[in-house]
Amino acid sequence: MIISSSKELEAYRSLAKLSTSILKQLHQAIAIGVTPLEIDQLADKLCQEHQVEPAFKGVGQVGNLYKHTTCISVNETVVHGIPNNRPFVKGDVIKVDFGIKKAFNGIGLLITDHCFTVGLAPLFANDERLIKSARNAVANAAKLAVAGKKTGELGFIQESTVTRDGFNVAKGFIGHGIGHTMHDGPQLPAYGPKRTGEPLQEGMVLCIESQIIAGEDDLYVADDGWSIKTHDGSKAAMFEVMVVVGKTRPIILTPTLDWKVMV
Repeated sequence: MIISSSKELEAYRSLAKLSTSILKQLHQAIAIGVTPLEIDQLADKLCQEHQVEPAFKGVGQVGNLYKHTTCISVNETVVHGIPNNRPFVKGDVIKVDFGIKKAFNGIGLLITDHCFTVGLAPLFANDERLIKSARNAVANAAKLAVAGKKTGELGFIQESTVTRDGFNVAKGFIGHGIGHTMHDGPQLPAYGPKRTGEPLQEGMVLCIESQIIAGEDDLYVADDGWSIKTHDGSKAAMFEVMVVVGKTRPIILTPTLDWKVMV
């Protein structure tokens, strides 16, 4: 989606602010002994209280539609983890992905999609480095969301950030535009050559994200048909923020990158 009016921008700001507030409450609820399913149930409750729809429910293919409000991926589960009843324990690296949708008069449906990672202390030093590297990659890319930059520049800086730290990008998953649909153009790989790809246009709404792996980029889909895991059992971290491409600097819709990475 390309925002073309102040009315559209204000509507998206208000929805993103609400989405960030809900995600913050999920972040605050994570603790040893809590289960992913309890976090998901809290997210569903908050959506109902604020009269918005979860963006993830019902997506997917016939016969395996997604049934939850969040994706919660723990440790070696990289992305699309289905919330379960396994309590969180010390040392877990937890990714919480969440979004909402709401129709606005004169604008239509708007959708959010964003993610944080948090670790449960005490963490191995490398796990803390992994989380911070993934966060820094997305933060560095978000700063480049200005008109005229190419998508490849955002990917290049993300990959450069994490490979310098000794980690790898999961190249099977990419960032994307968003707006009236969950996945819109342009595509935003978290890797690739500089000065390649599609030029960014002022007003584009982007989800800048990367899934970063401590080990090899060798993944498989679990038997549930959703959870993506590392073959070597290495842990992963993921961050995703929403931005609007600006003329000289980006507009951050979901400011989550300053949240604690360890609790």
